[in-house]
Amino acid sequence: MNLVAKPIDMKTLLPALFLIACSLSTLAQQSPRIIVDIPTSQKPWNNIDWNDSKEQFQFAIVTDRTGGHRPGVFLEGMKRLNLLQPEFVMSVGDLIEGYTRDTDRLDAEWTEFMGFIDTLQMPFFYVPGNHDITNEVMEKKWEELFGVTYYHFVYKDVLFLCLNSEDNLRGAGRGTIDDEQYEYVKKVLADNQDVKWTLVFLHQPLWVQKDTKRWSDVEKLLADRDHNVFAGHYHRYWKTQKNKGKYIALATTGGGSRLRGPAYGEFDHVVWVTMTEKGPLLANLLLEGIWDEDVVTEDIVKLVRNRPFPVKVEPVYLDNTQLGQVTTSVKITNDSDHKMTVNLEGVAHSSLFYQLEKETLVVEPNDVAAFQLMIKNDHGKDLTSLSPIRIRAEVDYEYEGRPNVVLQNTLSFAPIFKQKVSQSAKKVKVDGNIKEWKGPWITLQEKNMRGKPFNYHGEKDCTIKFSSSYDEEHFYMAFDIKDDDLFVNEKGSFWGQDALIIGLDARPRHVSAMNVGEGRGQEWLVYLQTFKEKDAVYNLDRLPEGVRSAISKNDKGVQVEVAFPVSYLDKMHTNPWTNVRLGVGYYDYDGDGEERTEHYWYPAWNSEENTPGSGMIFKE
Repeated sequence: MNLVAKPIDMKTLLPALFLIACSLSTLAQQSPRIIVDIPTSQKPWNNIDWNDSKEQFQFAIVTDRTGGHRPGVFLEGMKRLNLLQPEFVMSVGDLIEGYTRDTDRLDAEWTEFMGFIDTLQMPFFYVPGNHDITNEVMEKKWEELFGVTYYHFVYKDVLFLCLNSEDNLRGAGRGTIDDEQYEYVKKVLADNQDVKWTLVFLHQPLWVQKDTKRWSDVEKLLADRDHNVFAGHYHRYWKTQKNKGKYIALATTGGGSRLRGPAYGEFDHVVWVTMTEKGPLLANLLLEGIWDEDVVTEDIVKLVRNRPFPVKVEPVYLDNTQLGQVTTSVKITNDSDHKMTVNLEGVAHSSLFYQLEKETLVVEPNDVAAFQLMIKNDHGKDLTSLSPIRIRAEVDYEYEGRPNVVLQNTLSFAPIFKQKVSQSAKKVKVDGNIKEWKGPWITLQEKNMRGKPFNYHGEKDCTIKFSSSYDEEHFYMAFDIKDDDLFVNEKGSFWGQDALIIGLDARPRHVSAMNVGEGRGQEWLVYLQTFKEKDAVYNLDRLPEGVRSAISKNDKGVQVEVAFPVSYLDKMHTNPWTNVRLGVGYYDYDGDGEERTEHYWYPAWNSEENTPGSGMIFKE
């Protein structure tokens, strides 16, 4: 057969295309049919009322990638979205690590992130977070890339309102909606009064923050319309019902998280939203499975959020670290209205024999149980030199009408040497000169170092030791840091260069000993000291009044003195202070910032290796 190409007659083609389009439109509006060749009158289906409403659509939401991002997770999320094929993808900010004025670094981070987005097969809508816009330089970069920091669009009679919780550049926990943005929201809502639903996207959950300027006024504008509000920032999922809306804080898509599971709202997920005639239907897609929007509700938040794990091993502080036997208490507190079953399993230890008096028990609602943990040190080893004992704990709360809530944790226990701090014989002058400090000195051990082993080159690379003292007005700390490559970046982030970190928890001993990182900046403070010429201390204006420091650099490293007011210690202790828990760490960058090791006195309080009571210092 011979085929001959002929010129196309456009006068003939255009009417034909119009007729085809009309025919397809007519067919699309007709009810779908199913034709099955089966010999029976019974049919292998329940009905043929197709779930194919022309108003229904599906989109996805991704949440925080940064704030301690875990490489590969966000990109894996993009791959999963391509498999699911939503019509488009929304975000709630914290897309890059940011927190810098270095434009080269910003360019590199945005180029990396856009590489992730380039893998998507559908549109992606950007919303800024505090890691994306923290200062004027970052705000200008955002506007260069994306034009505006807040905007809206309407899709299939649904209003999508994308807001900027960072419009006053105040950083984490201090988001705002200012006057100009409020007026924009007011006009958009007035111009779109008759939409089927309103969906709001922003980074910081302003409904739980204070001093948010016009956010409460935005809530009033939304109060009488069907709406949902989505945010991120806290890396934990929870849902709240307000007025006619659902307010949902999302967990993470690769951002920093302890990943303790659904009961804590800590998981990596994307949210799958099906917009129906009755409103949005949410499915949280986790690596472990699919959960609906009630994965964490307010009643579960009250059960597990902002309260310690219900099983704890009481710390023991030793003057003699070579005792043959140590006994402590395991305490279980059930302050809920649900019966609790606890199962404990000890992990074998290479040097110690230990025995739990009980391994399984039931604790009634609003009750407390306690029993003994006995440890034998038959070999007479230094107890503080040994690795901690590990006990796996599972707590099962019984619920009626829904699955039980199960919490899991691995408890650590190790006897702690009783460190003491003495009163200074004379007034300490905070000037960075530590020659008058006589000790005793505590050296950070290599066993508590984190990082790639080949990035650390021994004591010549980096050693840190510190001492402490007090007088009637201040609690003092002195640091002698030997560092052969002190990396300082005036434009870099606080976490991207050499820095000293001090955690100070002055609450009563039974509280501070169990600190696992909750309440940072409010219930206990973090002091982060870089060695820049300007703005060397992170969030200096948010530290207690009277905190002072001084540094002295030399060719071998740096010396640091820090003073914390006793008035702050007394306030947090609720009485004249008798002890304080310290967390001491140092970020050491070598190779022009390419190699990093982290040095700690004890493992960080929010780490899995944290041991209750570690870092406690007692006033003599």
